[in-house]
Amino acid sequence: GAMDNYTKETFRAVGRNPGSQGTRCHQLAMYVVYLSPLQMLADTPTKYRKNPECMPFLSAVPCTWDETVVLHAQVGESLAVARRKADTWYIGAMTDWTPRELECRLAFLGQGDYRLSYWQDGPNAATDATDTDIGTSTVNATSKLTLKLAPGGGYAAILEPKK
Repeated sequence: GAMDNYTKETFRAVGRNPGSQGTRCHQLAMYVVYLSPLQMLADTPTKYRKNPECMPFLSAVPCTWDETVVLHAQVGESLAVARRKADTWYIGAMTDWTPRELECRLAFLGQGDYRLSYWQDGPNAATDATDTDIGTSTVNATSKLTLKLAPGGGYAAILEPKK
């Protein structure tokens, strides 16, 4: 959940103001990808107040799950998982330092339409690890997502049934 994000080339260890390697969306995806019943935010409250666009995801993501579906896996390279809590699904995807596109089918969704809220690497994330695109769309079980991950990148999403 670090809000100071760096590319592989721009990262350096700084004791007084630490940051993370990888994109902002890589950090968000960790909350879904890693199974941890004790989640934590890695920065000071001030940094989260300065980045309010991340809080709808961080405040919603649970730390326990009812179901997990692996959408894509290449050991040591990239991973995408969907996890369900009640009737809401969360997606997290991460890559190593190789940029890539992952195609993820949403066949695990139940019937009906879902509101997809997503946080994905922005077009400049390969050079500015904080660059993030945020948006919404409507998806269903026949939909397919194409996730474009920057080097050290990620993708995070919430899928809620439309009522």
